[in-house]
Amino acid sequence: MSNEKNRPEENKQPERGGGGPPRGGRGHGGGRMRMVEKPKDMKGTFIRLIKYVGFNKNLFILLLAATLTLTALSLAGPALQERAINSITITESQLHVNFERLRYILLIMGITYAAQSLFQYTQNILTAKLSQSVVKKMRTDLFNKIVHLPISYLDTHRHGDIMSRMTNDIDRVSTAVSQSLASIVSAVITIIGTITIMLMYNPLMTLVSMVTIPLTIVASANIAKFARKYYSKQQKLLGELNGQAEEMITGYKTVLAFSKEKAAVDEFSEISNNLKNTGIRAAIFGGIMGPVMNIIGNLGYLIIAVTGGYLAFNGVITIGVIQAFLLYSKQFSRPINEVANQYAQIQNAIAGAERVFEIMDTPNEVNEGKTKLSDIKGNITFENVEFSYKPDEIVLRDFNLDIKAGEKIAIVGATGSGKTTVVNLLLRFYDIDKGRILIDGKDIMSVDKNSLRKNIAIVLQDTVLFSDTITNNLSYGREGATMEEIEEAARHVEAARFIELMPQGYDTVLSESGSNLSGGQRQLLAITRAVLADPAILILDEATSSVDTRTEMQIGIAMNKLMKNRTSLIIAHRLSTIRDADRIVVIDGGTVVEIGSHSELLARGGSYYNLYQSQFAGYET
Repeated sequence: MSNEKNRPEENKQPERGGGGPPRGGRGHGGGRMRMVEKPKDMKGTFIRLIKYVGFNKNLFILLLAATLTLTALSLAGPALQERAINSITITESQLHVNFERLRYILLIMGITYAAQSLFQYTQNILTAKLSQSVVKKMRTDLFNKIVHLPISYLDTHRHGDIMSRMTNDIDRVSTAVSQSLASIVSAVITIIGTITIMLMYNPLMTLVSMVTIPLTIVASANIAKFARKYYSKQQKLLGELNGQAEEMITGYKTVLAFSKEKAAVDEFSEISNNLKNTGIRAAIFGGIMGPVMNIIGNLGYLIIAVTGGYLAFNGVITIGVIQAFLLYSKQFSRPINEVANQYAQIQNAIAGAERVFEIMDTPNEVNEGKTKLSDIKGNITFENVEFSYKPDEIVLRDFNLDIKAGEKIAIVGATGSGKTTVVNLLLRFYDIDKGRILIDGKDIMSVDKNSLRKNIAIVLQDTVLFSDTITNNLSYGREGATMEEIEEAARHVEAARFIELMPQGYDTVLSESGSNLSGGQRQLLAITRAVLADPAILILDEATSSVDTRTEMQIGIAMNKLMKNRTSLIIAHRLSTIRDADRIVVIDGGTVVEIGSHSELLARGGSYYNLYQSQFAGYET
């Protein structure tokens, strides 16, 4: 099976009863993501991030060369200072200065420090380019993954949390790459170079300089243990906060209509308060690293000064060597301190990257079918179909239905009976547990999903429009459609009238989700899109629920023309739509209980009669 309804329960939302898939996008009943702490693979995540850096090899090599040069120049500084100091000597209470040697060394020092500034600037530019390239690659990969995820994943995960991973989490990776990558590379080189030079000067002093290293490792490891946990939780809470905000904004009218402003604020405040407390703890453990490392570094500085003074007093080393060791000890501890100070940032980035990789590691929607559908007639057969969104809650059981090509079928039933599930299975948004679904005798499990869906057009109750021109929205399901074909389709469903009255006509750019149109206008555009797609099979899922009676009558004639000689499945509550169907299929408890025309089913006095009396009779005129 290619669906993922058996995935672990963490991060799932409360599921709706019987007839519909679990919803994760906008939430229902104030449900929240469960906060489940999982073991995190810091090493594995870091390696994956490094691989993203590897996609920009040339840029990384240039950055590495600049960092190597910059580090070499910084390592040369203390050695030059040692030679400059040793150019000044005191013999028998007389001060002696080798001015020629001192001038030469000072000139070299000036050139070194100037070159160091130049390469620092170059490093900053290369780091910025590399970080943006890495983020672009990662964000593109994540978006590509999202558009290939199975419907079940988006139904069981909050959309706000997914958006948070696309924006906030990847932004944290960007910040870490831009500010920490060069520091880490420089740190490794600096430590190796510093140890080498110090050994050349004096092995004993080198050993003294490393006394504080074990203390540094123990302190950083213990602080990291606590900081990482809170940064991971902080990222999850941020995703939950975004999801809650997205739900409130999307359902703002409903919040106002039920006077739930206070409840919405309270719920948001609770999540926000948890985020604040977690953020404070994360900041404490992340921020304490720098001061602790500074204390340890200063302790090491003191040990070197005392030991160096003793050795110099006994003539083992010169004053210049002491100065060099003090500077090199700072250089030795500086990269450790820098990484420590950036540890909060690094932890944040790794926690964010893990959340991004969690989505990337989710299996894509499986498209194992090889058969291509072409020139289909539109015969549809459901044979002993059984399906459940959750293993213990069967939605369809022993579902059998035979639909002839060109037939107009209305599917009715109480809420939760499984009407929309039939559509989900036909389009293979979900795959069946048992049985078969056939189109023109071909099992859809063996059919290429893209080929299957290109032969089916669907008009949903919740109209989906994009922030694009009307033309591009209408031609979304048919690439290469001419303007004449688009206009003809719009006229076909009486949509051309209001489109031509728009400021730029067909070139008018719609607001988000078509919010600058009425509900009826949005639905007319969705129906026009289906007309333009010219499918063999048409699905109307409450397609006219958002239009008024007059508009419904206007598009009724056009819809009848559209459905002529085309297999049509209609899920509707309005009597006028149901009554015109060739056959009405009544679903109850996930199975077909009655099939017949409107008059036949009324005459039987069965399930349809009872449903009609409770839902439809009041609409009849």
